[in-house]
Amino acid sequence: MLRYFFLSVVFALLLLLTWAGFRGEKFTSPPIEIFPDMDRQPKVKAQDPSKFFADGLGARKPVAGTVPLGYVMPAQEGTGDSPSPYKAVKFTGSPGYADTGKVGDGWGTGMPVPVDEALLLRGKERYGIFCAVCHGNTGAGNGMANKFGLATVVSLQQERIRTMSDGEIFNTITHGKNTMFPYGDRIALPDRWAIIAYLRALQISQGGATVADVPASERAKLEAAQ
Repeated sequence: MLRYFFLSVVFALLLLLTWAGFRGEKFTSPPIEIFPDMDRQPKVKAQDPSKFFADGLGARKPVAGTVPLGYVMPAQEGTGDSPSPYKAVKFTGSPGYADTGKVGDGWGTGMPVPVDEALLLRGKERYGIFCAVCHGNTGAGNGMANKFGLATVVSLQQERIRTMSDGEIFNTITHGKNTMFPYGDRIALPDRWAIIAYLRALQISQGGATVADVPASERAKLEAAQ
């Protein structure tokens, strides 16, 4: 009796091994999954078709009036406790310079909005919130995160960054680079340009500025004060 029991166990093991040996083979019917591990769930995945909707598409068009994360509605500009100084920079959904930092196939440079005191103050505020923790208050790469072991933070004062086009810096802020994660969904589009304007002011303040960079009216005031 015991012999038949062991023979049954051996036979069952052989069947199991034979069944397992067909892993990787293609069949017309769905495979038998003992432990499916939630591989197949009744949900819509990005870019997947769906029989639930009449057009067969799983992705739905955005609700009218919505904007992507990282952009502001025009109605919100100039309102609230921290009014926006921007008038020209608005998300259009187009591949324009203000939205992408690109001109054609390459990175553009220059500010898509007039640089004034309000813009620089806004950039200073946003830089202090999002950037200074890693790059430091002067952009030297000596922020608090660097002191706690994040040694990969670059100095924004190095020549490579000084000569980098504004559009490429905008793209880095938006999409991140290396250990820097993207801020496109955290910093509104106009604020990214304000940060770049303030960064350029920081770079000038930390070296490379000449008397010629000072407006003539301001130079006259300085000379009169001497």
